[in-house]
Formats: sequence, structure tokens, C-alpha cells
Amino acid sequence: MKASRPQIERALDTAPADIRLFLLHGPDESQSRELAARLARRMGPEAERVDLSGAQLKGDPARLTDEAASISLFGGARHIRIEPAGDDAYEAVTALLEAPSAGNPVVMVAGALRKDSRLLKRALADPAVLAFASYLPEGGDIDRLAGSMAREQGLVIDGDVARRLATGSGGDRALLAREIEKLALYVDAAPDRPAPLDRAMFDEISADTAEGDLSRLVDMLISGRPERLGAELARLAIAGQEGIGLLRPLLRRLMLLAELRAEVDRGNGIEAVMGGAGRAVFWKEKAAVATQLSRWSGEALAKAIERVTATELAVKASGSAGPILVEAELVAIARFATRLRP
Repeated sequence: MKASRPQIERALDTAPADIRLFLLHGPDESQSRELAARLARRMGPEAERVDLSGAQLKGDPARLTDEAASISLFGGARHIRIEPAGDDAYEAVTALLEAPSAGNPVVMVAGALRKDSRLLKRALADPAVLAFASYLPEGGDIDRLAGSMAREQGLVIDGDVARRLATGSGGDRALLAREIEKLALYVDAAPDRPAPLDRAMFDEISADTAEGDLSRLVDMLISGRPERLGAELARLAIAGQEGIGLLRPLLRRLMLLAELRAEVDRGNGIEAVMGGAGRAVFWKEKAAVATQLSRWSGEALAKAIERVTATELAVKASGSAGPILVEAELVAIARFATRLRP
């Protein structure tokens, strides 16, 4: 079933027994993750959390049903988080919904899903699922969001600073929140002691990291520009952005391109596909996405998605090389992209 914002928040805060799956989709994955965190808080800090991905469930569709019905090793609360995922989890979700019983709540962060997605259609038609789409704010909406988030941290900013913060985040709430937190720390602002941040101060703080932007990194990787990758990764590391945090935006773009590419392969022109993408593509990224769509084939995208997903799972494993694995994979993706031609 399709849920409104109040409905999904209330359900995640209470985890009703008749809801087996919370499907959080839409291009604003930062907002989806914020919502998913509500279920984790509802289950409590001692609850066991089982992390799965769509790729894992595609290879073993019965696992989701088994995990949902399993009892925690210590007899406490248990919940399941699926990310990243999309139509690759369709068979697993179908099995979960058709099982005689489940038990443990499941939340899925699915990213942007097209209207013809099998997973989305299945979710909207089933009363045991609550589906909610989160969209990236555009234009004045993201400016207002930046101003609101700044006020919550005690930052007093004008419209120009709010607009520049919004532009620099590329519409990503998580990036925007981190940047505002850093700025509040810099000027010693807090909700109980507001402090001003004018344009001159903002320029001073932002000078060293203005180029360290995740959206730019993704474009660099997918467009095949490995020669600048080292410097960009160094800037991001200084800003505290590394590891899985670099894989997630890349994976989001690859999955978006894969969905759009499928439309192209069905005979639709790139211009028509981009026109029909709507809010699935942030308005400032449409030109770059269109160019990348002409470069990448469906087969190449599937291979890249598989590699990035496998890298994330490897990083999560105990004793892994962490950021080193991520950087090696990013270099490999960028080099692979250089061999592709529009």
C-alpha cells in the first residue's frame, strides 16, 4: 500500500504486526535512511539487526522469509534491513508476502524505482506492505530545507548562504546535514545559543573542501576520468568522506542508469527517456546523466553494479581493508569507463 509521510512515520515508530515490509524508495535515499532508522529505534539498541542486499536475495530468495521467521540467538528483538535493493529482490519479497507467517519486521531502502518496477507494483498491491517515496527537494525547496536545518543547529544564515549550501549538497540531505553540523561546530552554534554565519565566514570555511563533492566524484568515475581521481579522493578523505560512503552515491547512479538504459534498449530515445524520468533525476544532474546513458550499455552497468555491491559486502566483513578496497574499486570503475564510448 502507498503511505503518506505521517502514516509511514507512525508505522515505523510502532512496527505493527500486520506489516511485513516497509518499502522506502525514491531518489532521496538519505531521507529513506532517516526513516529506516526510526524502525531501528523502535526495536531498541539491544535488537539484532540482519543486513542483506538485493544481490544476496536474488541468489537465495528463500533467505528473506527464513530470516523474517527466525528467533534472535538471545531471544530479543530482531529486524531486517535490505540495502541496496531493487527488482533483484522481487522473488524474495514475493516469498515473504506469501509465507504463512513472518514475525520480524523488514525495511528496504530501494532507491529510485520506475513506475513499471515489479517490486513497486507488488508492494503497492499488498496490504502487508507500506511503501513511501522520498524525493529530492528542488529549486527553492532545497534552499528552504537548508535554512531550516541550519536553524535547528543554531546557525543564523541568510538566503545566499542557504542557497550555496543547498547547491553544494546536490540535493542530498545527508551531505547537507553533515556540512551544516561542521559549520555549526566551527562557529560554536547550538540550538540554545544561536550564532551567525555570514557569507565571508562561509567562504573561508568552504575554501579547502569546495571541490570535494560526491556528485562530482560520481561524474568523474562514470565518465571515465581516472587522472583526477587521486586528488579528489584525498580531498574527500580530509573532509571525512571515505569507505562505503563513497560507494553508495556511485551505486545509486549506476542503478538509476541501469533503469534508464533498459528504457533505451526497449527502443526509446535518450531524450524521451530523460524527459520521462521526472524527479528520479535531480534537475542539475540531467545533462551529465544523459551523457553517461549514451556511454554505458546495460551489460556494462550490470557488471559495475555487481562489482560495487560485492565491494560493499567485502568492506563490511570483519578484518577487511576498508577504504583501501573502496579506492581500488573506484579506480577500476573509472578505468573501465575510459574504454566505453558514447
